[in-house]
Amino acid sequence: MGKTNEYQPDRRKFLAGMGMVGAATIAAPALKAVAAESSTVWAEEHEIVIIGSGFAGLAAAIEARNLGAKDVVVYDKMPYFGGNSTYNGGLFAVPASPLQKKEGVQDSPETMTADQLKAGRGVADKDLLLHVAKHAEEALRMTLDAGSEYFPYLQQLGGHSVPRTYQTTSASGAGIVQPLVQQCKKLGVQMVTRAKFDHLIHDEEGRVIGVQILKGHYFGRDTEGSPVNIKAKRGVLIATGGFARNVGLRQAQDPTLTAEVPSTNPPSATGEALLELFKAGAIPVHMAYIQTGPWASPDEDGFGYVSNYSIYNFAHSISVFTRTGKRFMNEIADRKTRSDAQLACRDDAGNPLPPITITSYKHAKEHPTMKKVLKYGVGWKFDTVEELAAHFKVPIEPLKAQIEEYNGYVKSGVDEQFGKPMEKAKGKYIEAPFVVIRNWPKVHYCQGGAKVDVLARVISSDNWKPIPGLYAAGEVTGGMHGVSRLGSCSIPDCMVMGMTAARSMMKA
Repeated sequence: MGKTNEYQPDRRKFLAGMGMVGAATIAAPALKAVAAESSTVWAEEHEIVIIGSGFAGLAAAIEARNLGAKDVVVYDKMPYFGGNSTYNGGLFAVPASPLQKKEGVQDSPETMTADQLKAGRGVADKDLLLHVAKHAEEALRMTLDAGSEYFPYLQQLGGHSVPRTYQTTSASGAGIVQPLVQQCKKLGVQMVTRAKFDHLIHDEEGRVIGVQILKGHYFGRDTEGSPVNIKAKRGVLIATGGFARNVGLRQAQDPTLTAEVPSTNPPSATGEALLELFKAGAIPVHMAYIQTGPWASPDEDGFGYVSNYSIYNFAHSISVFTRTGKRFMNEIADRKTRSDAQLACRDDAGNPLPPITITSYKHAKEHPTMKKVLKYGVGWKFDTVEELAAHFKVPIEPLKAQIEEYNGYVKSGVDEQFGKPMEKAKGKYIEAPFVVIRNWPKVHYCQGGAKVDVLARVISSDNWKPIPGLYAAGEVTGGMHGVSRLGSCSIPDCMVMGMTAARSMMKA
């Protein structure tokens, strides 16, 4: 069997180099982990090998089986399936969807792509975005066929020009992952947990012919697992997500993302598979573009309950800096704009001073997560503005004046402070009783990763051509979203590119 640690020195040099240059859109050295096929002892052989069981991996497995693949296996290093996709908020952007047509919303893949290009600050990949947008409804149908359930209304998230976002009734990605897992099992996909991807195996011509897996892996313990070589007939798909929980790696790209900024991702989002792609010659793209979620809460771990609550309520709420009692941002601007504004909220010593978001109770309760927000003490209900101000030590007169001023914008339909679109705030005044939560950004999504084309093939830094037999989809890839990804666009990205990878492998 191949050595499992022989490339560690190269990895350390590679990371150091990336930190020195900022790792934006440069190509990495082609560090090839090549094993001669004749010297490899294969323990198993499968038609298609998928690493990662989130949205991308599950969609690829289902699509491959639907297209006639007889032997598909999915490996995950954790003791459960779904990874970070389970932690996802279950928000799914679909242009020209059935629900949009029912509600009379005019939208198209081109319109959604234009919104994303704007958020991407001019460096997003138009071809990839348009490909995903054109096939998003197919991905939605896959989830519906598997049994996913969505609320019968659309949301308009920050940066989107129209309402186009579905929300799972579970208010989490589990509402998609669990049905997809069951669909995989129903279709005969082999599903293996506690199996950590270690490295790719190439033949002498550079084609990826398999992987080494550490079976019996226990994440977070000293048990790495036993190395097993798995041969792949048609190809290998890497769908392992991002590196939001790898503080060292993310800080090497963006020094401001210290441990002071938590993450919505599970502890397993550490990015080892991405580094293996780079060693195999994949091109790193946009590694410094790491997104924080402005809807997160400092009062709970991970994605939590506040995130979906905030996403729904921002459109008819006000966010206030507690030192001034005043608004400081457009509550539904794109994620980067809002996160940057929140991170600037500090006390005199420069310590974080999370702002508060105020919503009228009668409107807050329209979202199902409000009950849990109050139940678990990550949100508070107040009968008067005086109680609210006293609890958070907000100057009362400026706060009263701000509420009155904002309510004037609700009435006029024009936000003269920050230009927030007021359509969703129509008739929804800020008035007692109130529900209040605190917001503070958390690292949520890594726009950077390995470069792929619209066929989900990993591109080589040697010749800018696809690496034969190697595919990637989801957050492990980079370049699609540019500087800032719009909310609810990760599910279509992951699922469509996973389905695309399956189609490419079945044609190979």
